[in-house]
Amino acid sequence: MKDTLQSCKMFVFDLDGTLYLGDEILPGAHEIIEALDKAGICYIYLTNNSSRAAADYVTRLERMGFPCTKANVMSSSMATAEYLKENYPCQDVYLVGTDALYDELKAGGLPLSDTDPGVVCVGFDTQLTYDKLNKATHFLRRGAAFVAANPDCTCPMPNDEVLPDCGGICALLTACTGREPFYIGKPNPQMLLMLSKQHGIPLSQIAVVGVRLYTDIAVAENAGAVSVCVLSGETNREMIESSPVKPQYVFDSVVELRAHLNL
Repeated sequence: MKDTLQSCKMFVFDLDGTLYLGDEILPGAHEIIEALDKAGICYIYLTNNSSRAAADYVTRLERMGFPCTKANVMSSSMATAEYLKENYPCQDVYLVGTDALYDELKAGGLPLSDTDPGVVCVGFDTQLTYDKLNKATHFLRRGAAFVAANPDCTCPMPNDEVLPDCGGICALLTACTGREPFYIGKPNPQMLLMLSKQHGIPLSQIAVVGVRLYTDIAVAENAGAVSVCVLSGETNREMIESSPVKPQYVFDSVVELRAHLNL
């Protein structure tokens, strides 16, 4: 008899720390995606990384040997564009983000401006400048809405290094303005809700596989999906024991996950 995880019809994978770390592909990553593909089970690459557009992830994942089309990708930048369109349809947006995120929002029909915007939108900006921070502070102090693509303070890198991420940038802006952002990416369930609607798969039959308790596992819990924590990233068993957010399944890596699924 199948357990809950084995009955899932969609597997949603975090990327950094789950399938790869920087440019290093983690053990079993290729094999589990290829096994799901062969079995006809839907798989999605879900990322809070808002520094790249969806097309960039397709190119990157294909280059790394993963089967991927745009339909396999859901990013916080895509979800942010959708959120802004739905909630601020007539507001200009000032962006603190990369050129790729700028293009993603622009392609979504959003008016981007640095003159009296109604919204300040912050992403994982690897092209951050003091001028951007200065303008964002100015607009936020004058009442612009504060929307951020993802809450991650850091982006994990090989050799135990990290990069300052969107949440870290927002912490600086909060310190300067007293304003807190509304975060779109994990653990906000919006991306999973979008996937469930697009594919017609109930949230209870969607498994989220990731490494961070406060984003990957929390988003599954918040959406009513199945949560799977792999210990190839920042989380260890001691952290799980002390955390109020508990994954339903824990595996050392995606190698063990694949074995559990009998794929």
